[in-house]
Amino acid sequence: MKILAIDLGKFKSVSCLFNTDNNQTEFQTIPTLRLAFKQLLQTTQPQKVVFETGTVSGWVHDLCKSLGYPVLVANPSEDAWKWKNVKRKTDKDDALKLAKLMALDQIKAVHMPSPENRQYKRLVKFRKDIVWRINELQTSIRNLLCAQGKNMLTRGKAWTIEGLETLEKERKPLAECSMEELWRGELDVDLTLLDTLSEQLHKIEKHLTIIAKQEERVQLLMTVPGVGRRTAEVIVTCLDDPHRFQNARQVSAYAGLVPNQWQTGQTNRLGKITKRGSRLLRTTLVQAAWLSLQYNPWAVEIFNRISGGQKARRKTAIVAVARKLLVRCWAMLRHNQPWNPDLTPQLVEKAA
Repeated sequence: MKILAIDLGKFKSVSCLFNTDNNQTEFQTIPTLRLAFKQLLQTTQPQKVVFETGTVSGWVHDLCKSLGYPVLVANPSEDAWKWKNVKRKTDKDDALKLAKLMALDQIKAVHMPSPENRQYKRLVKFRKDIVWRINELQTSIRNLLCAQGKNMLTRGKAWTIEGLETLEKERKPLAECSMEELWRGELDVDLTLLDTLSEQLHKIEKHLTIIAKQEERVQLLMTVPGVGRRTAEVIVTCLDDPHRFQNARQVSAYAGLVPNQWQTGQTNRLGKITKRGSRLLRTTLVQAAWLSLQYNPWAVEIFNRISGGQKARRKTAIVAVARKLLVRCWAMLRHNQPWNPDLTPQLVEKAA
């Protein structure tokens, strides 16, 4: 059997054609372009194609599928893939190791969403990136005025109409600034960028709202008290196909909301959560858990029971609420059922 293992790179990739019958290998370096990959596949004619997940793995996976080649996308964070105590690590070594692990059936495949869902998830994540850039600009503006001894309205009040009118009085085009007031020109640039990003964020939000109205899964999750459109979008795009998870623990582990475990003999220790998987999904769930304490009696009951009124256990309790919220949302998507707070954990597991 011929296995084509590819170490993907942004600009160039290294392939290893491994023949399991005689252990012969053939390496090739190609540019990371569609035409080059198509020619590689047509030349080698492999029985299996394998590469690790990454930035370009989406379109490479789609290309292999369209040409009729069986493809497997590997998870490079698995223990079998990690490099330890080695003196050399090259792209060829990566490709060869990937091919040998594939031959030994030691590769754990990752789920590859459809092209449509990948684009949807990318736009949701891009919205988060735009919000982060806006927060960075707001912090930069606040620091700039503090360095000049200027006062700003506190917290969100600084970005209201009143606060922005105050900032407008301080800005000045850089070309018109003297040496003593260059900071006014810097403020003008920052405010221009802030206006542009805010306008683009509004366009993204408007388009995501249109998509959400047509997406039944998002509408279904919005029946959960405390879960809005943005939270529902993140959960839907990250989970994609809910049927790929067999139980609640797999869903929790996917989001990195299960504890680390050290077990030996009679000792079994549980540490902090693993934080593996999508950071966007995990942070969104924690934020939704805090918000649910204002709207969802189910979340309040779990939070109070786990925290026991102790401040030191508040973070532990909120992570537990986030995990249970994810499991409930997964069960709702799996069985296309709206929110039902009366379901016990046993019934949720059974329904799953």
